[in-house]
Amino acid sequence: MTKSQSNPYEGLQRAFHEPKRLAIMAALIGTPSQEMTFTELKEGCDLTDGNLNRHLKTLEDAGAVAFRRSPGPGRPQTIVSLTKGGHRAFLEYLVALEEVLKIAAAAAKPQTASDSGALAKPVRA
Repeated sequence: MTKSQSNPYEGLQRAFHEPKRLAIMAALIGTPSQEMTFTELKEGCDLTDGNLNRHLKTLEDAGAVAFRRSPGPGRPQTIVSLTKGGHRAFLEYLVALEEVLKIAAAAAKPQTASDSGALAKPVRA
């Protein structure tokens, strides 16, 4: 049994659980090459240079992304790519997140009279 099967909350990896880092990882995993230029990520995820740099540093420290410089028109471009470990870890994160969301959705469902074994009482204002 994996961690996410025994306790799905343990699979919610902090490196991915911030909305903009989730967007970066989703953008990278959603491309056939699993890489994008810094500018593509910046524009696609609606981030400033500094904000994207900060999030990419966190993802790099987690081993999820890597960088390389590529000659481009004018000046060299920074290419951000998903690592094999980052790909695997992000998929595990998505499985854990899906499980947590299922638990939350089930808990949020309103109980019906048949669920509780009693008739629902009207609420008075």
